[in-house]
Amino acid sequence: MAKLSVIERNKKRENLARRYDKKRAALRAIIKDMNVPAEERFQAVMKLAALPRNSARVRLHLRCELTGRGRGVYRKFKLSRIKLREMSNSGQIPGMVKSSW
Repeated sequence: MAKLSVIERNKKRENLARRYDKKRAALRAIIKDMNVPAEERFQAVMKLAALPRNSARVRLHLRCELTGRGRGVYRKFKLSRIKLREMSNSGQIPGMVKSSW
């Protein structure tokens, strides 16, 4: 089990990212649009830099939904490799079986 502070920090980042997502997308669109004057694009860059750093999607870390483990997490299942193996061996994940040859 990961430290609760690390899990909570990641949840805080998720909330911030969700809250600022539309504002960030609008500013990025202005920055990429070459038809907009350079002054306006520069102002958009400054506004984007002024937003909280933790509101960026890049700062999110994929964690296991059950344990909070940050490494070895499968995106498809949102589970760590350890929990994925435990659950698949006990038959809790439909369609997944232990391979043998």
